[in-house]
Amino acid sequence: MATDTFDILLLIGRPASGKSEIIDFLTRTPVEERRARFHVGELDVLDDFPMLWTWFEEDNLLSRKFGLPRLHTDENGYFKHVELWHLLIERLCLDYQKILDDRPDYHNHATTLIEFSRGSQHGGYRAAFEHLSPAVCERAAILYVNVSFAESMRKNRRRFNPNRPHSILEHGLSDTKMLNLYGRDDWSELAPEKSGYLRLGEYDAPYAVFENEDDVTTGQPDLLPARLEEALGRLWQHYQRR
Repeated sequence: MATDTFDILLLIGRPASGKSEIIDFLTRTPVEERRARFHVGELDVLDDFPMLWTWFEEDNLLSRKFGLPRLHTDENGYFKHVELWHLLIERLCLDYQKILDDRPDYHNHATTLIEFSRGSQHGGYRAAFEHLSPAVCERAAILYVNVSFAESMRKNRRRFNPNRPHSILEHGLSDTKMLNLYGRDDWSELAPEKSGYLRLGEYDAPYAVFENEDDVTTGQPDLLPARLEEALGRLWQHYQRR
């Protein structure tokens, strides 16, 4: 394991809170600067949105092309079973384990960034964390991107490109789905402070909050790096003291 970078960074928060923009920024930052300022090494991103979107596409094909029952979602695009939200977490952990199995020295130089959102309607972060594997729990640090639901709604509307609904940076949800799925968020119940530790399985995982109500992740290149450096710096201090 590297001594200057996170092994696993869980990047969570409401939809359109700025998570994808943070990933885009980190990806474009040269690796040596990324290690020095943000404690992030060579970067692998695991995101549950591409999996989720594939399920939507498959269900539409099954229904419209073959006249067969939809497997994952109903006609309105809601999951048929709440367990499918948990399956996405299990899949992310499985993909991480495959990387680890193929590259035993992986964390000597690399950071895995795992990104997802969870609303209380489908169990919230409390339920999602219960499905993280021990291998992830042992190595994880958590960065929560904090915005109000109103700000999440505003940015979700703004970013949506109907010509690219599959895009990481341009996908969106209807206002009705946003309210139903993400109107309530249980993060503050789990982690009431700006930074600290919370229990993941058998491990105390460090966390920090990145405040983004003023949207420094959109079009503010002078503000994002400094705020991200400060938040990840706080998180790194906790990570070293695990």
